[in-house]
Amino acid sequence: MPEPLGPDSLMWRYFGDWRGLLLALWAGSMQNMHPQLGAGVEEHSEFFDERWERLYRSLYPIGGVVYDGPRAAETARLVRGFHNGIKGVDGRGRPYHALNPETFFWAHATFLVMPILINERLGRPLTEQQKAQVYAEGVQWYRLYGMSMRPVPPDWPSFQRYWDHMCRDVLEVNKATLNVRDLSRIGAPPLLRWLPDSAWRLLRRPTVRLMHWLTTGCYDPPIREKLGLRWSRRDELLLRAVGRAFAALWTLVPFHFRYHPRARTAWHRAQGRLPANAPLVETPPRNYPPPDKRGDPKHYYPANTT
Repeated sequence: MPEPLGPDSLMWRYFGDWRGLLLALWAGSMQNMHPQLGAGVEEHSEFFDERWERLYRSLYPIGGVVYDGPRAAETARLVRGFHNGIKGVDGRGRPYHALNPETFFWAHATFLVMPILINERLGRPLTEQQKAQVYAEGVQWYRLYGMSMRPVPPDWPSFQRYWDHMCRDVLEVNKATLNVRDLSRIGAPPLLRWLPDSAWRLLRRPTVRLMHWLTTGCYDPPIREKLGLRWSRRDELLLRAVGRAFAALWTLVPFHFRYHPRARTAWHRAQGRLPANAPLVETPPRNYPPPDKRGDPKHYYPANTT
């Protein structure tokens, strides 16, 4: 049985960090650009009908594979099970399956890169040694899924070559990618639900522009080229300045408040503030899938696991 990650890992330190939400558009679009993954999203996902709810509830089981300690393997089996029935043939006649090892690893690869990108753009950049450690921990995390290790590069330098090859030669602009990038009608995020609709409509455009700008800055140059996005030297310098300011402010946030609830309670268990066998934190009812979807095995719905 693969060993779960623990509090001495860099992945624990960074993956459940709330800053990761600022990379949600980056992660979603990078995942959907994979031909098989994008086809599965187009034909099987209701993501676009409940964007915020789907995002927030997904953080619990995915983060749990990192933070659940001795129970992480069970959480990994749950996450893997969500993908069993996502298969078919895309519009170009290419078969796809979410559990194709190359497809499943690509989705994981984007999560694996997030701690590196969080620190590169919104924190203190990691050293090459730390990046290699994050990668090794990401592979350790991936083993918990019980998937084939065939597509997994053996080390950080080979992963960098893999990532560049995927960005240049494999990823494509498809309907799922364009849909996930279309935020023109997105509702207010949970923290701003108290705003009147009229106020959110005024705020939505500048908020969306800011999200797209940050996401563009996080893309690799080949991805920007494929999507037809412009990124100037001025943009780069401005993002570096914004990132440094954000990083300085983030150091003022108390440790307890930096983390998603699943990660936060894991730290509390590790610090002895909660019993080691304390119940895992699940998503609150406001994030549940619609009632008619709660029996669908591809949806995470905590009531089905109790």
